[in-house]
Amino acid sequence: MIGIYDCFGYGPGYDVSFDGRYRLIRDAGFDCVMLWWSDKFGRGFGYEKDADLAREAGLFVENMHAPVHGQNDLSCDNNLGDQVLNDYLHCVEDCHKFDIPTVVIHVPDDDYPINELGFDRINRIADRAGSLGVNVAFENLHNINNLASLMNRVTLPNVGFCYDSCHHTNYAPETDLLGLYGDRLKAIHLQDNGGSHNQHQLPFDGDIDWTLVIEKIKRTGYSGAITLEPMNWDYTDLGIRDFLSLAYERARRLEQLFLL
Repeated sequence: MIGIYDCFGYGPGYDVSFDGRYRLIRDAGFDCVMLWWSDKFGRGFGYEKDADLAREAGLFVENMHAPVHGQNDLSCDNNLGDQVLNDYLHCVEDCHKFDIPTVVIHVPDDDYPINELGFDRINRIADRAGSLGVNVAFENLHNINNLASLMNRVTLPNVGFCYDSCHHTNYAPETDLLGLYGDRLKAIHLQDNGGSHNQHQLPFDGDIDWTLVIEKIKRTGYSGAITLEPMNWDYTDLGIRDFLSLAYERARRLEQLFLL
């Protein structure tokens, strides 16, 4: 399967409606979609209906992305920390409710080390997810030490790793993340670096060696979807249909590398 993140741009309030957006994604050739599960980033209320809208358009829902605005408060002994816990538990419950197999969660940046309270919260999230048959995939960013601690301490079978190719290249290129955690790989975000934000480019538009990345993913035995996480920030000369067409072409190029 080939998939894409659903909030890839086109209007600060998403001028293209999400039911129309999912139909365009399917028309471009994609098989599945990753959902942004929050009202932030201009998304607004009503995002809970997206799983049904995507399926009505003929798309499989690969995973949801939990909110990111409070990720560094995970270990705080205050209302902010409690809110992060509640947000993540809400996502787990919604995965079960809306039949979404996996929730992707950002690990706090290394400037915010996970303490015992933070690990207690992670264990509560993992346990609840396990009881509901939901996978939790923790994503790499500027958080390699926290990620290592988490992966070493939380070894439940439903808890694993979300690999982001651009974050890896930008923040920890010397660390073999797929070698370390590839046996627990539950989701992938494939995006290139470069452009105005040095991230969220379409594959083959930045500096990432995609032959090497795909070969390492293949070694893990990963059998999930080839999923892109681009933004249209540097493609504003393209309409949404042309952007999706180009994104699908790049995803197919990655698929060919998997088949070599």
